[in-house]
Amino acid sequence: MAHRIVITGGTGFLGSALARSLTDRGDDVFVLERGDGPDRWDPAAGRLDPGLLADADAVVNFNGVGIGDKRWTDDRKRLILSSRVDSTSLLATTMAAMDSPPRVFVSQSAIGYYGDTGDRIADESSPPGDDFQARVCAAWEAAASPAHDHGGIRVVHSRTGIVLADGEGVLGPMAPLFKLGIGGRLGTGSQWWSWITVRDAIRAYEHLIDSDVDGPINVAAPNPVTNREFTEAMGRALRRPTVLPVPKFALDIRLGRELAESLGYGSVRVSSRKLEDSRFTFTSPTIDEALAEVFAG
Repeated sequence: MAHRIVITGGTGFLGSALARSLTDRGDDVFVLERGDGPDRWDPAAGRLDPGLLADADAVVNFNGVGIGDKRWTDDRKRLILSSRVDSTSLLATTMAAMDSPPRVFVSQSAIGYYGDTGDRIADESSPPGDDFQARVCAAWEAAASPAHDHGGIRVVHSRTGIVLADGEGVLGPMAPLFKLGIGGRLGTGSQWWSWITVRDAIRAYEHLIDSDVDGPINVAAPNPVTNREFTEAMGRALRRPTVLPVPKFALDIRLGRELAESLGYGSVRVSSRKLEDSRFTFTSPTIDEALAEVFAG
């Protein structure tokens, strides 16, 4: 049965991929874009016509500026937070006030919620971290509360891991270096990376729309790896050497220390058990399978 699904942030990497996949399976997809027109919204100004959400079965929210696109200046950090919290709060309060609201609200979050977990495995019951990214994720998720508390809507917080796609996300800047044979581990390489292929991420979002799962859920593959293991797998997939480690000061200079620590050297090792227990199966559960798929073309 076809559904009407509204997607915000639908022109970005993940949003556009989900929109294409949902359309291909026969759903009626409406990408809600920011702007001044009658069929657009303005989260910063608190403007959203409830009619744009009318008859929607689900709303999927990817809205928010890129977290790793630019250095984390004070202004950039405020924008990262407000772009997520303002849009999520506006969607949640608007849906809660509707006579016939959507039945499910999938609101994007990230495994950054847990902060640096070291070698500890975090599941959805684990507490939030105390760094900037963790505080953003906690506020982001809290902003969706009115949809559940006042609208009775099933709310899902998709805590997504590192999404693997050739030319996109973390592999955008990394893959060209590895293809040239000059890629390497970051620092000691002992930090854990929890990852998922873009295909499995999109399949997981569709599963979250269709199933009865609610609350936070880790959208990450069942076999996280250390950065050293990830680097070695990249070498195998691309048949290139990976012997040159990236010195910490180089990433600090390029990204700024706080961003480099969070995205490059932070260790986040999460469990996918809740997602698997909801009868979701991964097409690429191991890093070698995942990178073989990513670089198949």
